[in-house]
Amino acid sequence: MDEKAYYHSPIGIIELTGSNAGISSLYFVDDYTEKNHIPANLRACVKQLDEYFKKKRKIFELKLNPDGTEFQKTVWNKLQDIPYGKAVSYLEIAKSLGNKNATRAVGNANGKNKISVIIPCHRVIGINGKLTGYAGGLKRKKWLLDFENSSKQTSLFD
Repeated sequence: MDEKAYYHSPIGIIELTGSNAGISSLYFVDDYTEKNHIPANLRACVKQLDEYFKKKRKIFELKLNPDGTEFQKTVWNKLQDIPYGKAVSYLEIAKSLGNKNATRAVGNANGKNKISVIIPCHRVIGINGKLTGYAGGLKRKKWLLDFENSSKQTSLFD
């Protein structure tokens, strides 16, 4: 059975769910009413999120338990290969899967990712360099990309 915990990030409250099988979701939420007890099986995730937002971690090392189709899981695995601070297009992901015509399917799978930040769907942008949908909102997507690129002189999207 999945348990919940909450993390206060610089861009909003994050609700985590997971079990001994791994993290099953990470969403931005407006607020929460539960007491923020952190179950043992979510403590490593909270710790690594804290390190990420303090710029002490670029790669998450967590057991994940995403729920999706085999194709979605393949796309989500590819997303985890995108280096910190880099953005790629949906087309680049489709090509890396061996099918340049799968751009829409990649976009659909990206949009169904329930473990944002850890499976970095925010690092996927349109072929023209424009920001496209993000379940946490485009402002958060831009913030995350700028945050990861803050060592560079300019923002990707200014």
